[in-house]
Amino acid sequence: MPRPSGFTYEQHADASVTITHHGRAAGTLRGARAEKFLAEVESGDAQLVMARWTGAYKHGNERTARDHPRNRR
Repeated sequence: MPRPSGFTYEQHADASVTITHHGRAAGTLRGARAEKFLAEVESGDAQLVMARWTGAYKHGNERTARDHPRNRR
């Protein structure tokens, strides 16, 4: 699985956080979720954390789904 890249985040004065992917808004977090995100991004791999929080990451079942008879071409 390739490492996620291209994610950035911006913390706003109203305690919200906007996550962008290659310059496009991927999600906005507010309140307790924003605080939890900031704590997690500081303690781990920031790119992976942002990919997971926005849902823009591979789940690991893509290869299995690709090989299913219904999806073969």
